[in-house]
Amino acid sequence: MDFEDTAEEAAFRAQVRAWIDANAPKHLEEELKRASFGSNGVVSEDPIATGKAWQKKKAEAGWACLHWPKEYGGAARTPIERVIWGQEEGPYAALTGVFTIGHGMCGPTVMAWAADAHKRRLLPPLASGEHVWCQLFSEPASGSDLAGLRTRAVKADDGSGDWIINGQKIWTSGAQYSDWGLLITRTNPDVPKHKGLTMFFLDMKSPGVEVRPIKQANGQSSFNEVYFTDVRIPDNQRLGEVGQGWEVSLTTLMNERLSIGSGMSTGFPDLFRYCMDAEIDGKPAVEDSGVRSKLAQLAVKQSGLKYTGMRAISALSKGETPGPENSIGKLVAGAAMQDLSIFALDLQGEAGAIWNEDSPQQGRFQAMLMRSPATRIEGGSDEILRNIIGERVLGLPGDIRVDKDVAFKDIPTSGRGKKSSAEAPRT
Repeated sequence: MDFEDTAEEAAFRAQVRAWIDANAPKHLEEELKRASFGSNGVVSEDPIATGKAWQKKKAEAGWACLHWPKEYGGAARTPIERVIWGQEEGPYAALTGVFTIGHGMCGPTVMAWAADAHKRRLLPPLASGEHVWCQLFSEPASGSDLAGLRTRAVKADDGSGDWIINGQKIWTSGAQYSDWGLLITRTNPDVPKHKGLTMFFLDMKSPGVEVRPIKQANGQSSFNEVYFTDVRIPDNQRLGEVGQGWEVSLTTLMNERLSIGSGMSTGFPDLFRYCMDAEIDGKPAVEDSGVRSKLAQLAVKQSGLKYTGMRAISALSKGETPGPENSIGKLVAGAAMQDLSIFALDLQGEAGAIWNEDSPQQGRFQAMLMRSPATRIEGGSDEILRNIIGERVLGLPGDIRVDKDVAFKDIPTSGRGKKSSAEAPRT
């Protein structure tokens, strides 16, 4: 692959660079560069409002959701033009991190499965930054086994055709400020777990929806528990057919792993700069053979992630959809981030135990370490991703799944052979 810009790409890059230089909120640049993982770093302004304002400005100038069709609020640009935009936007991209789930995961799912009227109503406000979306997938009892979910959707008995939702979701990023969400539910417990699911899109302000932020180890609350008590959803907000929810969810999951993996930084440039400045026995840390060896290992992973991402970009440029190979980027990047942050804190010695504004690199590596376990779980745990890569990329034999053809209601859960109860009351 030739990584040099063509004449057309170079002209597009110059156009992007000129617009960003003239319009970016440069007064926030230093805050954005100091951002820790899980936060865009903006403290002088409301970060959500600032992100919406930047997205709106991009949309008004034709720079929002470059790869989306124009009728849905996009710009119908090529995949490589989208990549060039991301390269040139630089630190300002963190301002609109609040839209990552909506633009990268929910939007493509709505685009693929919703009725045309819904697409034209829902997607433009998402592209322009007016609305924020979340995905309501994970549950406390099912862990990484998404198909084991228990949130129930049953038809209302009043003849309206509406669905009544009861249950709980957990680890829902951004639910506390989201306007809409993708919700996967169980509509039939009498069939195997993957076949009894149905997907909806949900107004997060609907009566019966309760969001409870979760306090994280890094002091933030980006994740949430979401409870549903007799929440009513019209049938026309269903995505796909009844029982087709697993197939619909795969659209979301494949885009999720591509979005997370391609957008995840391992922090390598920060570590390299730190090793140039830090000292070991009175000499620059980068001169130590052990440090150089570790940096080389991490540099190889960083390079591999870069070119694996380029492979995905090449596939997109050919009109192909994200496939299971996109699990590679997230799997490697999440583990590399954790490994890198541990190494950085080892270099800091006793100072590594301190996490405040006086910490080396303003505590960036401490924040990275506290955030890294979540990156290895969200969007599919390491174990799930290894299974996907082994089975669907390498063609290895699949894991034995004893519940594959068992009705969900007959699958044992914890306890002495206790069966899963899709009708169990909420606690």
